Amino acid sequence: MPKMKTHRGAAKRFKLTGTGKVKRRKAFHSHILTSKTAKRKRNLRKSALLDERDAPGIKRLIPYL
Repeated sequence: MPKMKTHRGAAKRFKLTGTGKVKRRKAFHSHILTSKTAKRKRNLRKSALLDERDAPGIKRLIPYL
């Protein structure tokens, strides 16, 4: 059986933690930042964990990460 190909778009957006959870970046931090508060922008810089119900589908896209 051939090797699976990694979904390159998903590989750029998601990483796996040591325990196998999927880490993601928060949305809404790319533009129109003048209307957002400093506290909101600061919290958007932090990474977040993907919901456990969405994780199996993403893990299928990134089998070797």
